[in-house]
Amino acid sequence: MDRKTTTPAYAELSIPELLRQLSGDTATLVRQEMLLARAELTEKGKQAGVSVGAFGASAILALGAFGALTATLILLLSLVLQPWAAALIVTLAYGAAAFVSARLGKKKLDEMATPVPQETVESVKDDVAAVRSGIARGR
Repeated sequence: MDRKTTTPAYAELSIPELLRQLSGDTATLVRQEMLLARAELTEKGKQAGVSVGAFGASAILALGAFGALTATLILLLSLVLQPWAAALIVTLAYGAAAFVSARLGKKKLDEMATPVPQETVESVKDDVAAVRSGIARGR
């Protein structure tokens, strides 16, 4: 049985031509990966914008409820204390809660990574694997 072998089109190119082609292909690949990353981050940004708007509305409503709760607590404590002392106690309690909340928030923020375009990262990994396997086959 006689096997016919075909030589790839790039086998007849000179090294400078191959390098020129590699350079052009690499530039195209990088541009395409950048476009993919931009599209992915744009989509995530749009989704985040809707979430931020919802959180903003809830924050305004929560602020009103918090003000009413504060007034209620001060009035309740003023039944047994002077009004200024009741207001001071509520203020100190809120200050302590704010301090604890800020520390927890800072800790979580420090743990959080920057947004990573996952699809682009996976695509680049696939590209690197393809190049490596192509190099290995070419040996």
